Amino acid sequence: MASTDATSSLPDVRSRSQATAFRRGATMLVMSLVLPGSAQLAGGSRRIGRWGLRVWAAMVVAVVLALLLLLAARNVLVTVLTTGWVLWLGSWLVLAAGLFWAFLLVNSWWASRPRDMGTTRGAVLGGIALVLAAVISYGSVLTASALRASGDVISTVLGGGGDTKTKAGRFNILLLGSDAGNDREGTRTDSVTVASVDARTGRTVLFGLPRNLEDVPFPDSSPLHALYPNGYGCETHACLLNAIYKLGWDNKKLYPGVKDPGVQAVEEAVEASTGLQLNYYAMVDMYGFKDLIDALGGVSLDIGIQVPVGGDQATATSYIEPGPARHLSGAEALWFSRQRTGSTDYARMQRQKCVMSAMLHQMEPMTVATKFGQIAAATGQVLATDVPSSEVGTLGDLALKARSLEIRNVIFSPPLIAPGSPNFSVIRQTVAEQIAASEALDAAAKSAKPSAEPTAAATSKASSAAPTAKASSAAATAQVTGKKSAFVNESVAPTSDDLSGECAAR
Repeated sequence: MASTDATSSLPDVRSRSQATAFRRGATMLVMSLVLPGSAQLAGGSRRIGRWGLRVWAAMVVAVVLALLLLLAARNVLVTVLTTGWVLWLGSWLVLAAGLFWAFLLVNSWWASRPRDMGTTRGAVLGGIALVLAAVISYGSVLTASALRASGDVISTVLGGGGDTKTKAGRFNILLLGSDAGNDREGTRTDSVTVASVDARTGRTVLFGLPRNLEDVPFPDSSPLHALYPNGYGCETHACLLNAIYKLGWDNKKLYPGVKDPGVQAVEEAVEASTGLQLNYYAMVDMYGFKDLIDALGGVSLDIGIQVPVGGDQATATSYIEPGPARHLSGAEALWFSRQRTGSTDYARMQRQKCVMSAMLHQMEPMTVATKFGQIAAATGQVLATDVPSSEVGTLGDLALKARSLEIRNVIFSPPLIAPGSPNFSVIRQTVAEQIAASEALDAAAKSAKPSAEPTAAATSKASSAAPTAKASSAAATAQVTGKKSAFVNESVAPTSDDLSGECAAR
């Protein structure tokens, strides 16, 4: 009888032993997931365990160091993260660490002696280990690919070449929107804007030059000055600002050793027209621009007019309807920026600035972090610039400061400027006065009373820079087939003290 009882108790003992082994194996798997290498130290290869803990400690130190730099020296962190070879090296380190972590998970299951758990329990725990290892491996591969792609893009796009020295305490950045459509010969810069940014406060003034500006001058130092001593003009009135990029390439022999003679020619013309010395340029392909907007998750705008998509009012396939905080996809933002049918060049210039302003205010750090690879890929396709990677941190800090300040906006449109016969002395004087007015706001903010208003002299300068100190716009509406309002007769005053407020009327 005693022998029978002993035999019947064997399955219970075996079952309890297998359950105990399973719990031990599960514990080791969790240990390896939370603290890679600890499971091996507890019940496996101690040598492998020590390597796992070293790798994990190195990763923790790197994260802590990055957080400290984020708090104390953000420019240094941004510079490091926008250095091509650093991202390339980081991609391989991330891949190696991820695969090693996956190996430790599987190894911890094997070290827990799955055969002691029984067939079912051992298989279940092994399946869990394999799934976790696969997820970590896949994540490391994706992260490494994104870092490598970003490094390639950064090395290509942020090649440098611009002037890093401030100009009278400011960074002057030429922003170009290029359009190389199938219906035209060569690339045209249909959007030409100079962003003049205070190097200390980030307060920004935007100067928009119309695409159809004629007789644009070249400085004496430009090789094109000898060809056009009286400015770029011709009897057919086809010699416009937006054709100077192509003009530079047509005369590339005059620019030996210059990477992009088209941009060089535009920079020379803009400097002569505005009186500003430029630091950098950034040229965005307008048709690839939509990919960048989509990578950022779209953009929201207060829209005051109805914009036809796919044509004019008669042929439009759809409409961007007016309303507050309208969320636009990349394609819709492109139409909003580019549509000119029934509108004006000057209104279009204003809408383009509104999109730029919205991107500045809505480009959240978390969005950039989580979609870095997608944004970098889109940027590489649409952007050309001479900003060096070492200056990205500085300009990024200024962009963050600019988000909390009003952006002064100047468009050289009628009645201030007649593009067919422009007075460039007025343009240069207006630029100087608007920058002085902007700097007066910074001086007031720096005074003992944070709420202090600009001095009377500064206010007088700001108001004398253009016929209208504050811009207002309205869209005249008409009924089309009794349903849609026409997208016509937009009026744009030359200056506005707050671009955000002006954009709400667009």
